[in-house]
Amino acid sequence: MKRFKLKEILSWADQVLATEVCGIDKLRKSLDEEFFKSVNILYSCRGRIIVTGMGKAGIIGQKFSATLSSTGSSSFWLHAAEAVHGDLGRIKEGDVVVVLSYSGETDEIKHLIPFVKKIGAKIIAITGNISSNLARYADGIVSVKVDKEACPLGLAPTTSTTVMLVVCDALSVVLQKMKGFKQRDFAFFHPRGSLGRKLLLSVKDAMRTNKYNPVVSENTLIKDVLLKITTLHAGAASVVDKKGCLVGIFTDGDLRRNLERFPHLLRKKVSEVMTKGPTVVRDTDLASQALRILEKRKIDEVPVVDKNYRPVGMLDIQDLIAAGII
Repeated sequence: MKRFKLKEILSWADQVLATEVCGIDKLRKSLDEEFFKSVNILYSCRGRIIVTGMGKAGIIGQKFSATLSSTGSSSFWLHAAEAVHGDLGRIKEGDVVVVLSYSGETDEIKHLIPFVKKIGAKIIAITGNISSNLARYADGIVSVKVDKEACPLGLAPTTSTTVMLVVCDALSVVLQKMKGFKQRDFAFFHPRGSLGRKLLLSVKDAMRTNKYNPVVSENTLIKDVLLKITTLHAGAASVVDKKGCLVGIFTDGDLRRNLERFPHLLRKKVSEVMTKGPTVVRDTDLASQALRILEKRKIDEVPVVDKNYRPVGMLDIQDLIAAGII
């Protein structure tokens, strides 16, 4: 097996990157009114944005459709060959069909286009050949013509697919800006992602409730509070007044701080040694906000209260870890 030197390998890789960068630079300089026209057709679409293509261009199209869907533009991928075998029924008048084909002359694409026009959907062509059959039928054309493929044979789609990917990202992001798509909207479409959890998950979704939320009255003896905390495997207990409103919290820290001060601590009422007016969070707060409060105050556990200041849960770092906030 032939051995290659480090300099040789890195030089080849650098040539690939340089060629593709040149392709992107050319694309930047060529953006014109056709791009403006195409993005406005997408923005005005009241149906779905359907993306199709064949081969490597088709793979780029699948990514484009996925990006559109996650940034506020309803989209799906349609295989060009399957379309003329029944899947044309997915296309309706009012849709926009984005066709990716560098040559613009691929047989499957040529067979598909007349039927798309007959249905009444608009066509946007992303192509390297603005004189192609595809371009002639298109309502909007985005040119992705490159001077050179990075492939040393000039055959494998490399620079051309990179430029297609970049222009698809440009269309997606411009649409996102035009639609005013915000961070919270993005989180809604990614509820199980880390951003989605941080922006959508509330304290109510992460807190411990019912039997895992020890609540005691002001007159409860420390020995009984400790028994309740231990039995429920909790780290603290919320203390309430006669109306059931939170007045304090009793934690392991309160126990340690008062052991030397009071020889008969276990016989004292919890109201005498609890932390009064503790930091709290609302059950309607975002879990990510609660995390910031815990970190800022350097505390491990915080009572959760409702609008009437009644303790409805307890939240600690472990709960936030389990919920995926950390």
